Amino acid sequence: MDTAIFHFFGELNFFLPKSHRYQPFSHAFTWKASIKDMVESLGPPHCEIDLLMVNGVSVGFDHIVMPKSHICVYDHTTAIAVDERVLLRPPLYGKPRFVLDTHLGRLASYLRMMGFDTLYRNDYPDDVLAEISDIDGRVLLTRDIGLLKRGRVQHGYFIRATNPKQQIVEIVRRYNLSASITPFRRCLKCNGELTSVEKADVLSQLPNTSAEQYDEFHQCDVCGQVYWKGTHYDKMCEFLDGVMKG
Repeated sequence: MDTAIFHFFGELNFFLPKSHRYQPFSHAFTWKASIKDMVESLGPPHCEIDLLMVNGVSVGFDHIVMPKSHICVYDHTTAIAVDERVLLRPPLYGKPRFVLDTHLGRLASYLRMMGFDTLYRNDYPDDVLAEISDIDGRVLLTRDIGLLKRGRVQHGYFIRATNPKQQIVEIVRRYNLSASITPFRRCLKCNGELTSVEKADVLSQLPNTSAEQYDEFHQCDVCGQVYWKGTHYDKMCEFLDGVMKG
């Protein structure tokens, strides 16, 4: 039986059994496989890997694992500087855009609140999520590790936290979103962009008390939802402040 030595770095250890974390370990195999398939069989999804080194040389996901290889697998926080580095995926440019699976509705609302282009529906099947992420260049956020191992997914992240408020803090830190936050620019319901409108144009959609108390309104360009700075606005501002502070 052939063996190779694996060593995972950074947050990739989250996906490993405790006996394999933060140290080299021997892995026996009887099948010819790409490094992508073998690494994923050990736990981590390929989209969280930033650098693969085999015997000191940078390789791509299609590299075939050979016996007695020494393989180092790095995440985005631990990747080292190397000559002739093989990029594992196209880089993300500008403000990240997201697509979320069916279990992350609250997180989707938080991302939209912060002004991030975030696609979410509670009936997206896995193959559609992977396709959207691939074609649109969106980061796929999910708590389904199997979904992130689909070949079409290039940019994706497994949400560690289960509490939505902790999840948004996690994502802000992971993708360095603090400087890109533009709150209250997107509809929380459909992700459409918000535009300033005159009160008279949306008066029929307002509760009587809101029409009397407020004069500044915004409306979604897609679904027509109307927003104003009521008591909920102060609560959202307080929430955003808490997220920024971590």
